[in-house]
Amino acid sequence: MTEKPRAADPGPTGSAPGGSGPAEQTGGEPRVVIRNNRKLGRTEETPAAADAGTDAPAEGLVEEGEVVVDEIEVEATSVSGPPVVDAPAQPAGEAAAPLGAELGALRAELDERTRDLQRVSAEYANYRKRVDRDRGLVQEQATGSVLAALLPILDDLDRAREHGDLVGPFGTVAEQLTTALGKFGLSAFGEQGDPFDPTRHEAVAHQTSADVDAPTCVQVMRRGYLLGERLLRPALVAVADPE
Repeated sequence: MTEKPRAADPGPTGSAPGGSGPAEQTGGEPRVVIRNNRKLGRTEETPAAADAGTDAPAEGLVEEGEVVVDEIEVEATSVSGPPVVDAPAQPAGEAAAPLGAELGALRAELDERTRDLQRVSAEYANYRKRVDRDRGLVQEQATGSVLAALLPILDDLDRAREHGDLVGPFGTVAEQLTTALGKFGLSAFGEQGDPFDPTRHEAVAHQTSADVDAPTCVQVMRRGYLLGERLLRPALVAVADPE
């Protein structure tokens, strides 16, 4: 059987068989068509071909074939959205002016917040000092109230001591009581011969004496007491003025 030349197939876009240029595009994707001209050689006749009586192709006959290459994708660049347009450059002075104004506003706000923080810190420090002072004052007042209630007992102990009755176990208890009250800041004052102090002494009698150069306590009728630096009770004394 002899090979017959194939007729050239028309291109996918309807080009002429003998044309060598690309076919016109009709809206589909492009295809690449390569034409191949092969020269057919003489082949030996087979018995089957001789029996069939088919003539072999003449020597030198050119068979024009068409080789269709796979379709080639054509990359198309699609742009979505409107084109990007660069903003015009602003002058350096115009760009720095808003930044300077914003920086000034931030500095002003920072200064205001700093002043607020300092004011709050000072108020809190004053509040703590006031609370500590009030707490100490309340504690001192409570202690003073308790000690003031015990002062008559101390007066009785002083009178017993003057009469010599504060001896034995009773004297020991009196000393222990005085020591315990002294730990709370209680201290007695008022002795004969002390200079008269109107802020600490209460004068219940006045007399003149040539033995003194200034008002002097010549007799102590009741001793006074201090709670720390605070006067808990003044001393009752008789004062002698110089002649």
